[in-house]
Amino acid sequence: MIDNPRSPRVRAVAKLAKRSARAETGLFLVEGPQAVSEALAFSAALLVDLFMTRAALDRYGELARVAAASGVEAETVTEHVLETMADTVTPQGVVAVCREFPVSVDELLARGAKLVAILDEVRDPGNAGTIIRAADAAGADGVILTGRSVDAYNPKVVRSTTGSLFHVAVAQGGTLDDAIAAVKGAGLQVLAADIAGDDLPTVRDRLAAPTAWLFGNEAHGLTDESLALADHVVRVPIYGHAESMNLATAASVCLYESAFAQRA
Repeated sequence: MIDNPRSPRVRAVAKLAKRSARAETGLFLVEGPQAVSEALAFSAALLVDLFMTRAALDRYGELARVAAASGVEAETVTEHVLETMADTVTPQGVVAVCREFPVSVDELLARGAKLVAILDEVRDPGNAGTIIRAADAAGADGVILTGRSVDAYNPKVVRSTTGSLFHVAVAQGGTLDDAIAAVKGAGLQVLAADIAGDDLPTVRDRLAAPTAWLFGNEAHGLTDESLALADHVVRVPIYGHAESMNLATAASVCLYESAFAQRA
């Protein structure tokens, strides 16, 4: 059992909460039984280490058995050690270390993509992770993070995807101009979600076509220059008295509207 929270190994795992450590090692944290289960089910070869408290081992023993079958033995740690490793305040007793699996925009589009989400300057990890999860649920082919968007392997992003990070292709690191050029070159129209656009129900006749939805920063939205790159600007109308709509919620609506139209 690992019981020293100050040991070099424990510290190395804890450092993966920082982007610099992830960039240096190519590793990232996966926390919680559900996310680890999805990693094992879809990308078991990416698993490097698995740490579990005794209580978690008793409750989620199947995770340890599946990991062992993939060549990774679960290591028992104390509650204090797991709290040191984890990014969450109240971890669920399970922490894994996985290898990053970056995908380029060209690789993402080469699969014959019909529905893609582009996030430009999206900084909030919860929003980014929830949009990745919504894209997965809607059957989208991938998510592209451009500009200074949050790192897809940020622990909060990974948790918010609830395992969807292992289901849907995610590309990151390029410029918005390059991403737009790539998706248009692959035959996708670009619809920008912005409050200045036309109401979503009025453009439903466009949604059956292959589409890349463009979403901007939570606070500032998309710049005029970014909006000019789109083929059309669309907004999700608010029929009630809400002052605004959360970015991830609006993105979910847009992605599902396209999913409905493409499957009609």
